[in-house]
Amino acid sequence: MPFNPHTPKDVSDMLAAIGAKKIEDLFDEIPKELRIKGLAGIPDALNEMMTGKLMMARAAQDGTPLNFIGAGAYEHHIPAAVWAVTTRGEFYSAYTPYQAEASQGTLQLIYEYQTMISSLTGMEVSNASMYDGGSAVAEASLMAVRAHRKSKSQRILVPTSVHPHYRKVAVSTATGQGVRFEEVPCPKGYLSVADLAMYQGEDITAIVIQQPNFFGVLEDVDAITNWAHANGAMVIGSVNPTSLAILKPPGEWGTKGADIACGDCQPLGVPLSSGGPYAGFLTTRMEYVRQMPGRIVGRTVDAEGKQGFALTLQAREQHIRRGKATSNICTNQGLLVTAATIYLSLLGPEGLSRVANESHRRTNELVAALTRIKGVKLAFERPRFHEAVLQLDRPAAQVIAELASRGIVAGFDLSNDYPELGHALLVCATETRTDADIKAYADALTETLKAAVRAA
Repeated sequence: MPFNPHTPKDVSDMLAAIGAKKIEDLFDEIPKELRIKGLAGIPDALNEMMTGKLMMARAAQDGTPLNFIGAGAYEHHIPAAVWAVTTRGEFYSAYTPYQAEASQGTLQLIYEYQTMISSLTGMEVSNASMYDGGSAVAEASLMAVRAHRKSKSQRILVPTSVHPHYRKVAVSTATGQGVRFEEVPCPKGYLSVADLAMYQGEDITAIVIQQPNFFGVLEDVDAITNWAHANGAMVIGSVNPTSLAILKPPGEWGTKGADIACGDCQPLGVPLSSGGPYAGFLTTRMEYVRQMPGRIVGRTVDAEGKQGFALTLQAREQHIRRGKATSNICTNQGLLVTAATIYLSLLGPEGLSRVANESHRRTNELVAALTRIKGVKLAFERPRFHEAVLQLDRPAAQVIAELASRGIVAGFDLSNDYPELGHALLVCATETRTDADIKAYADALTETLKAAVRAA
């Protein structure tokens, strides 16, 4: 719980400095008829000790379940140093450098982040971050429309193997600006060139490829990228940054590489925290840098030849003429970028590779254990990273609810977004899962399915 150090004298001095007699004067613009003296049903204030006890009790109600759900947000181990450094005052309260001359440390950190994300994705330039993975896909699509001057259609092909939340965010964000998102069905759990045959010769602005896709399956990114470029379309890669430690980066897909790469920084030292906040990343080739949304930090030298950092390629419209702005991404998620940068710095290439390989190994063990159970089978026999779709012999929602009562988060129910898959469950394992965890899940699922059969 934060400590507020202001004494009564501090408060009176601050009020005197702004010409106010009491704190209530700060709210004098609120009409008296709109003010209330109390709130019915709200208990009396608690002291610090009792407030702490209450919050601990409320937090304990969530329990500490075993987590086997991913679906875009992943439980990775976060070294203690990551948030110990991130929450230092120098970063915690100054992560948005509007005054560059006063924020050299923050600017240098963002510059290092850009360098590492560009290296990880195999691209030439990165911006200072996005809001999350979904908005990054939306902004990448808008960027493709601006950058692809030969295309007039503003059509973006989005396979159904792309995260359904990302697709919804992209539609909500960009369709108002004329972008047309067209879904490409992926009945086999991945996109093939044959699925794109109907678009041959048409004016397509760009195609989005998620790698690994929402089902955890690895797409044939080389073939799809080459098809897109041969048909005059740009390629937007939406990628899991952890997977890039062991998978081919977007900048090397196909003959020419992807044109834009984006994704979510959440796997890089950002806790799940009930769904956010997270941060997104966006990288591209240098030829498209002026169409990139958000901010970019550059390194330079001052008049004395000393190294310095500054915001660069940032138009004034970003702040004061919003109607003409490329994008209104300004403050963004700088604090989460700080955590991601420190996480990557601590792990390095070898450490990130170990995390990725161990996550892949644990998922294979999980799939093997669960598919040995009667009533469970693997949906897609394809190479994967650290997620997989399982098909059950009964509704996934029932299984999820039963396992939740046993302290296990079983996975993501796919029935709402993909009813054609039947009783399908998306499961995930990371390096945090142990042999005992996987056995506990398998035992609980076995008993749950047997109990359902006995009850029937």
